[in-house]
Formats: sequence, structure tokens, C-alpha cells
Amino acid sequence: MSVTADLTISGEQFLLGRALFTDTDVHVKLERVVPASPQVLPFFWAVGTEFETFEDVVRSNSYVDNLVALDRVDGRVLYRVKWSEEVESFVYGIAAVGATILEASGNGEWRFRLRFDDHNELSEFHDYCAEHEIEYRLDRVMTETNVEQREFGLTAEQREALVLAVERGYFDVPRDVTLGDLAEEIGISQQALSERVRRAAGNVLQVALLDADE
Repeated sequence: MSVTADLTISGEQFLLGRALFTDTDVHVKLERVVPASPQVLPFFWAVGTEFETFEDVVRSNSYVDNLVALDRVDGRVLYRVKWSEEVESFVYGIAAVGATILEASGNGEWRFRLRFDDHNELSEFHDYCAEHEIEYRLDRVMTETNVEQREFGLTAEQREALVLAVERGYFDVPRDVTLGDLAEEIGISQQALSERVRRAAGNVLQVALLDADE
């Protein structure tokens, strides 16, 4: 049975993430992909406002040979990047075992959701990382059945809004960010974002607290 793993890795351990890290409000989301060659992860979305500074910093990085903005839509930019050769052991490890990157986003710290064919493949990936001294934190492991049960009935927009709110510290005490800040980052009105976050949080709590007790 296939296995889905959520893990966290620092920018220091994830070299491509280090290349994309900038002191701006730009947040990077990698495209879903099955890494299969040295030219890994050629496309990614960036969300924010300070794109000119972001592009200048990324292009100056020694790991980056070329960076091209392909599409600019509603506060998001789709980039194509050409990496220098042999830049990424972590992603090579994903390719070596045949896993799929379902989701990946971050700035200083990166969160990945990976799909493996089975637990043996996940173990092979762990062994690869240990051999190459790549440190990561395994946050959760689920079978495909578990994943389906934990989708919470969210739309893609609701999930994006809720994940961003959690990552940016909106639910922290005290809050690290306001709804206005998050709305500006996504490129929608504060009222629209408030509705997305409220409905998404309600769905998650319904499944996590109420449905679990039935």
C-alpha cells in the first residue's frame, strides 16, 4: 500500500531551498513532480509582492544558472529555473527511490509531502538521507486510506488559506501576522480570506473533534 509522508527540512539541509531563500515576503511553492533527472524541480510558484528583489537575489546565487518569470497572475509568479549541476542531494534521494513530491513550500524552513509506493521505499529514502548526512524531521506517515480520510472536505483555496495562516503564525499567541497581511500575500480581499480561513477551520475541527467521536 502506498505511503504518504509529511516531513520538514531546514534550508541549510535543502540546498534548492537555500537558493530560493530571500529576505522578502515571497513564499515559494514547488510544482508537483516526480524527480527523475539531474535537472530537478525546474518550475515553482512564488507568492508575495517583492518579486524584483526576490529575482535579483535568486539570480545571484551560485546554485542558479538562469531564472525566468513565465506567468504573473494575481500576486503569483510562475518561474522556470535552471540549476547548476549536482546541486541537490535531498531531491536526488527522492528520485533514487521513485517517490513523488505532492507538495513542497517554504522559505527558511521547508515542508514536504511525499508519496512512496510502500513502507520499504520510505525506509530506503531514510537510509539514503542518513548515508548522505541529510537531516529532516518526519512529522507524519499515512497510508492512502488515511490521507483520504484527512482531507477534511476543503477546497484548494480554503486549504491554501488555512495552511498559510498556520505557517505565518496567525493562530499563535500573540499573532505574528494579521488577516490583512495574509490577504495581501495571496492577492485577495481581507473579507474573502477571512471567510476562507473560518470555513476551512470549521471543516477541520468538525472532522478532527466531532466525527472522530462518532
